[in-house]
Amino acid sequence: MAAHEQSDAAEPEAPRFEFEGDEGLRAPITAALRRVVDPEVALSIVDVGLIYRVRAGAEGVYVLMTMTSAACPVTDVIIEDVQNELDRVLPPALPLEVELTYEPPWTPERMSESARRFMRW
Repeated sequence: MAAHEQSDAAEPEAPRFEFEGDEGLRAPITAALRRVVDPEVALSIVDVGLIYRVRAGAEGVYVLMTMTSAACPVTDVIIEDVQNELDRVLPPALPLEVELTYEPPWTPERMSESARRFMRW
C-alpha cells in the first residue's frame, strides 16, 4: 500500500477514560471493555463514554462506570458483560470490582467521534 493511501480498517479511537496502573493490562482491559455493547444503542460502552476510570495493579482491577440514565433498563446486563469480558482477560486470582456511579452524570460529550457520527449527533 502506498504511503498516501489509507487502510479500510481504521484504528479504534483512543478510549476516553482514565487509566492508572499496570500498563501491561491497559490493552487487554481496553479490548475487553470495547467488546461490551450497550444494547440500547448498539455501540461499545467505551465509545458511548460509560467508562470513567480503570485502575489496574497487583491488588486488583477497579472500574468506575456510569449509564446514560439512572433509569437504564439494561444496567445489570451491561455490568455483568463488563465482569465477564474482564474475567476472560485478567489473571484468575486478580480481584475485580465494578462500581456504578451517576456523578458526574453522563453527557453526550463523552461519546467518541465515531459514536456521534453513528448516532448522527
